[in-house]
Amino acid sequence: MPVGTNGTVKAITRDDLEAIGFEIILSNTYHLYLRPGMEVISAARGLHSFMSWPQNILTDSGGFQVFSLAPYRKIRDEGVEFRSHLDGSTHRLTPEGVVEIQALLGSDIQMQLDVCTSWGISHKESLEALTITADWLGRAKKTWEEKTGMGYAGKLFAIVQGNFYKDLRTQSAALAIEADTPGIAIGGLSVGEETDVFLEYLAYTAALLPGNKPRYVMGIGTPQYILAAIEQGIDMFDCVLPTRTGRTGRVFTHHGDISIKRADREFDFGPIDPLCACKVCRTYSRAYLRHLFKTQEILCSMLASYHNLYFLHHLVTDARSAIEENRFLSFKKDFLSLYTGGNE
Repeated sequence: MPVGTNGTVKAITRDDLEAIGFEIILSNTYHLYLRPGMEVISAARGLHSFMSWPQNILTDSGGFQVFSLAPYRKIRDEGVEFRSHLDGSTHRLTPEGVVEIQALLGSDIQMQLDVCTSWGISHKESLEALTITADWLGRAKKTWEEKTGMGYAGKLFAIVQGNFYKDLRTQSAALAIEADTPGIAIGGLSVGEETDVFLEYLAYTAALLPGNKPRYVMGIGTPQYILAAIEQGIDMFDCVLPTRTGRTGRVFTHHGDISIKRADREFDFGPIDPLCACKVCRTYSRAYLRHLFKTQEILCSMLASYHNLYFLHHLVTDARSAIEENRFLSFKKDFLSLYTGGNE
């Protein structure tokens, strides 16, 4: 899912997203709550109408953004108090309130408010965060069921936490399964841990979850991590990486990611990726994109972001076809062999 934190995927138009083939994007409750605010979005009849996006929208609860505000936030059993990164004003979010905000946004998929934790914290701290998250899940589900009874059609996802402790992961997964929400997200990964730790805990947690519900890992966006998640049965993932790196002049290719800023691109009149069929690779050269970047033209961000999103969308649609044809493992091996130069 492309990330449209503020109700827009940076440097990409709605038409381009639909042309690539995306049917869902991610927006963020925390940011939209602060700006433009719920009064504006409610007057616009919801986020879909406000941003003119007719496809699906998943909204994150804002838990990660509040987590990143330390020491400007306080987590209590009732909810979280924090100071806005915009103007320092004080706000309070509760699991019930976050469900209500996302219902007003008209989210097709909404996430429960959870307590995010960082790599390296103690078992005790992780258990405390898990306990609060589990309590918030029960309260969120009750409010979501009330909203559903009033006609709200969005689906609630529980979030598995537990940091990097397998007993806590097991406990959190059991609580998420018991809540019986329409889908389940795996939280607390890709937060600074080494790749082998990520892969270990991804596999461990995914194996705990039922196969008949959508499974979502938040915040992964490299081809290696995406393919690793798919291999473990993960259905959904998001990350700002493809557009963020595009804006800095870094682009995906089938032979690995490259920088179009380098001096040796100045006379490189080939496409970003000869194996890519996107409109950018069909039309523009590496030399031209380097020129755009060096002259700080906005078009560079637009073209590089489009290419990166197309590349990842094409990757996951190819992975889906490989699964349907029972050849995913060989597809993954072949792709990564080319992408990493044989250094998986």
